This record gives sequence, C-alpha cells and structure tokens, in this order.
Amino acid sequence: MSLTQSIAIGRTALNASQIGIQVAGNNMANATTPGYSRQIARLTPLRGGSNYPQVSIGAGVQVNSIQRQVDEALQSRLWQTTSDQAAAETTLNLYSQIEGILGELGDNDLSSELSAFFASWSERANQTRSSSSVVQQGEKLANFIRRVRTDLSASATQAERELGGSVVQANELLSQIATLNGAISDAEIGNQPANVLRDQRDQLITQVSELLPVTVVDRGREGTDVLVGSVPVVLGSQSRGLEVTRFTDSDGNLQLGIATKSDGSRLSVESGRIGALLEAQDGVVGDIIRQLDSVTNQLIWETNKLHATGTTTAGFSNISAQLRLNAADRSTAINDPTNSAFGDLPFKPVNGGFVVRVKHSSGATTETRIDIDLDGRDATGARGFDDDTSMDDIVAALDNVDGITARYNASGQLEVTADDGFTFNFQDDSSSTLAAVGMNAFFTGLDASDIRVRSELQNNPNLLAAGRIVNRTLVENGTALALAQLQDKPLEALEGRSLAGLWRDTVQDTSAGVANKMSAAQAAGTVREALLSQVAAVSGVSIDEESINLLQYQRMYQGAAKLISVADEMTQTLINLI
Repeated sequence: MSLTQSIAIGRTALNASQIGIQVAGNNMANATTPGYSRQIARLTPLRGGSNYPQVSIGAGVQVNSIQRQVDEALQSRLWQTTSDQAAAETTLNLYSQIEGILGELGDNDLSSELSAFFASWSERANQTRSSSSVVQQGEKLANFIRRVRTDLSASATQAERELGGSVVQANELLSQIATLNGAISDAEIGNQPANVLRDQRDQLITQVSELLPVTVVDRGREGTDVLVGSVPVVLGSQSRGLEVTRFTDSDGNLQLGIATKSDGSRLSVESGRIGALLEAQDGVVGDIIRQLDSVTNQLIWETNKLHATGTTTAGFSNISAQLRLNAADRSTAINDPTNSAFGDLPFKPVNGGFVVRVKHSSGATTETRIDIDLDGRDATGARGFDDDTSMDDIVAALDNVDGITARYNASGQLEVTADDGFTFNFQDDSSSTLAAVGMNAFFTGLDASDIRVRSELQNNPNLLAAGRIVNRTLVENGTALALAQLQDKPLEALEGRSLAGLWRDTVQDTSAGVANKMSAAQAAGTVREALLSQVAAVSGVSIDEESINLLQYQRMYQGAAKLISVADEMTQTLINLI
C-alpha cells in the first residue's frame, strides 16, 4: 500500500510540475504583452497519505491556484496619476494653442495693434497724420480683435467636439468593462480567477483613467464597480453610460457638464482628458475670451464716450445713434429693468446730463443742458422709475432746442439733424447716455465678436471728432489728445487697470499657465513613470526569473519521474518474491 501511495505522490508532483512549466512558459510568452500581469502557480501539500506509528506522511502536492501578481493599491495610484497626467497634457495643449492664437511673442499681436491705434490718435493730435489714418488703424484693430475672438471661439468649439468624442470613447470602454465583469463572473464559478479577463479589464480601466478620474471597487465574482467621484458609472455587468449636458451655473452662465444617461446624476470630473476639456470651456479658453471681451468692451465704451462729446472744426449737421429702440422701450425709463434695449447693454447710462452746443453760420452759439434723471426714485422719493428719463424724454428735449431737430428714423435709432444754417455737437456728458446709445460713435458693437468702426466714419473720415470744446473754446485736437492717453489710463471698470495693463496681465497669465501646465505634465509624467516601474516590479515578467522557475519545475518533474520509477521497480521486486 505504501508503494502505491509513493506512486500517487509522484503523480501529483508530475501534474504540479507540468502546470508550473506551463505557467512559466505562459509568462515568458507574454513578457512583452501590454497589460499582462505575471502569474504564479500556488502549490500546497495534499492532505491524507500514509499514517505510521508516531508519524504521518502527506499525499503529495497540488496547484491550489494560479494567481496574478497585482498590487491593487499601487494600481489605484497609477490610475489616478494617469488621469492627472492626461489632464495636464490636454490643458497644456490648449494653452499652447491659445498662446499661438494670441501671438504675443511676435510683432503681430493685440498689444501692438492697441499701441498702433492709440499712436495714430497721438499723431493726429500733432497733425502729422490725417483723420483717415486713424479710421484705418481703428478698423485694422477691430479686424484683428474679431479674428482673435473667432480663433479663440473655434478653439473652444474644437474642445467641445473633442469632449463629445472623449465621452463616446469613455462609453465604449465602460460598456466593455461591464461586459468583462459578466464574463469574469461566469468564468469564476469554480472559484478559479479568470486572470486573462481580469488583465483585460484592468487595461480597459487604465484607458478610462486617461479620460476620467476613476475609483475602482473590486467585489470579487460580482464584478468591479467603477466610480467617478462618488457616482458609479459601472455597476457589475451594467454600464450606466455618460452624456454631455448643459446647465446654468449660479452666475446664470450656461456650462457644460457630464452626467449618467441612466438617471442624469451629474459627475464631478476634475482630472483626466474630459475634466481638462470641461475646464477649457469655462476656464482656459473661456477666461481668455472673457478678458478679450472685457478689454474690447471698455475700448468701445471709453472711445465712444470721448468721441460722442468730440467735434470737428465745423461741427455736425447730422448724427445718428446706433442703438435700435422699439416703441415700448422708447417710452420706458432707461434704467427700468423692463427696458430690453438698455438692459442688454454691458454699459449703462447713469444719473447726470449732457450739453448740446448749437452754432449758427453767423457765429452765434447756444448751449443747452439736457438733464438725465436715472436715480430710480419718483418725486416723493419712493423707489420707482415713473419719473426717470426715457428716450422719448430725451428726444423731446433735443427737439425743443432751437436749430436742431430730433426724431427716430425708420430703424428706431435716434437721429439729430441741424436746421439750415446751423451745426451742433455734444459735450460734457456726465450721464454717458450718448455713448450708451452710440451717438456719434467711433466703434460699433458690444464686444470682441462684433467690434467695428462706424460705417459713416469709414465712408467719410472727415467726420472724425478729433476736436473738443473746452471752456467754450474749440481745441482742434482735444479729443485726439484724450484718446491718445486712453491706452494707459486706469479704468474703474477694470479695477484700476488700463486697457493695455489688463491685456498684459492676460497674456502673462496665459504664459504662466503654459509654464505651470508644462511643469504639471512633466511632474505627473515622472510620477507615472515611477509607478509604472513599481508596477512592472510587481506584475511584470522577468525572463531570468521565469527561466529559474522553469529549471526548478523541470527538476521537480525529473524527481517525480524518478520516484515513480523507483516505486515501480520495488513493486515489481515485491511481486516477483511472491
């Protein structure tokens, strides 16, 4: 009976060594396979065997399991770092695109165009250039700003397209993970791990981590749950799906977000490629566009405020406003929230007034002040807009001034025309109403998307209001001098910064963003490489180590074969004795 048991022990050793050789061979065959985790045959002694007085001998050996060598904590850190690196690289790419669009490292940039525009006013003040040069430089600046805005918007649109494509890619990967979860559950019914399927699933999760910051919860045979933040996106064999959504934030701005298709749960995506692309909409690209619009808005506003109260040597015979008013808005107080025409403007009139100066061909002049009441209170002091100034009030007041006629044209724009033998101009507008309605404007538009030089000026540069009435005396270059100084003038709307200063800060922030994201990408790349080395040390295949294992299993096989051979000879000897 003991010889038979010896043969049985040898047989178990043969089986175990064969499996060990297969495992070592499989590891060597997959030494360069991406995502493959080294497998180890776990040997355990068999219970039972022969019992002798005072001793017990085992029944041989068995392969208890074939396990992957995976450090789950290390793998989790690698997935997080992969998300961080993908986000940093995506943001760096976006910053680099913006830097190229702005072109501030060359001569063709907004700073240069702004300087050239204000320099043209300075030269006009010194009468070294004509009014047509100022108009041409203004149109060149406006064209440049619109082009930059268009390119930035195109970059934002491209980022949104990439976001949609990344979400589609993420959905495909999540669906594959869910499918593998089901396959792994079926394959592991016998409590043997489906190592190949698990490697495939981990590789898919690594690809997902490039897109989203994921957290993984392994529930064994029930599958692996994948979460983004605290929201599950894969539950066992079910993928909840993702979609791009739009929502309004606390400031009333329309934002892009990511939510699950199954129940609309919104995800907090702060890293990964998708996180970086989301940030680009309101952060990277959005901030630059807002800054460009802010600079342009104030450029339009401040230029128009000065130009509206400027004049030519001869004065004007006709001036039209740019703002179009419907019948309801004309009779509604300018500061009434229900006045849609003024409510949509980024710049608002305030309480104050302006002066109309009318000059007869004989040289006689009159100055009439038009008061603008926009204090938001009625005659009793109670809050309300009934007693505040409307555009109809302004038109009526202007029309009562001798020598001029005020009316609305067919487009709903205020139009002031001098009577025969008269000219006029506006001055001392403390209410900013003239600039708000675009009266005698230099620029039209509201921001960087639509800024232009007024068409009448393009057609007739002699309408350029380079002069100004100061102490009832015409200073021929008064407005030109004031506008030449505007570039570096601190503006309250820009928190004390100038137009040039704000744009310099924006460009510097962009350059700093490039440097920061480059450092972040390099740092994340370094950390990821270190983690990959650690993962390789744990899960990677070493040909030398597997060669040693192969020799060990070979020796084990040879020893088991020798054991069986010896036991067989002893058995034959015993039989022959009988």
